[in-house]
Amino acid sequence: MSRIGRLPIPIPEGVEVDVRRGAARRPQVAVTGPLGVLERSFGERVEVSVRDGHCLVSRVDDEAASRAHHGLTRALLNNMIIGVQRGYGKTLKIVGVGYRAAAKGGGLDIQIGFSHNVEVAPVEGVEFEVPDPTTIIVKGIDKELVGQVAADIRKIRPPEPYKGKGIRYENEYVRRKGGKTGVTS
Repeated sequence: MSRIGRLPIPIPEGVEVDVRRGAARRPQVAVTGPLGVLERSFGERVEVSVRDGHCLVSRVDDEAASRAHHGLTRALLNNMIIGVQRGYGKTLKIVGVGYRAAAKGGGLDIQIGFSHNVEVAPVEGVEFEVPDPTTIIVKGIDKELVGQVAADIRKIRPPEPYKGKGIRYENEYVRRKGGKTGVTS
């Protein structure tokens, strides 16, 4: 039995979980909470049920693919419940002289050392906060989407190993290289 998959997910106050059967016996789950609504369809190898204020995930058989999806489905469902209740956020730091970001019409305008400004278009379900010119906060209720948008922003200019300049996650460690030593033999 999956150690993660068999754990019941407590449903907090103000959160509602609706499980329906979709096409090809796929469970379709809609989670409604104070921050919004998330919907997701899971594979036919798992069963999702709601009992006594808890959400339970079980698998239909003991094949390898079913065992693999058991813990995954439980983790995704738990992320949905936490997302509609509290939300998720990722903080990015910009390091470098003259590098900065500004909020612009729901999106971002980033000056990151290129000959032009990089504009990040607004994404539905994600909002950006820029508390200071070197900090970007990506917030939303979908953990997967928040992480993907933060990774896409970081990909514009990842931190380089010599001076550490670029866009990095808040607590990311950037391994630094020494550079040229100038020693001749």
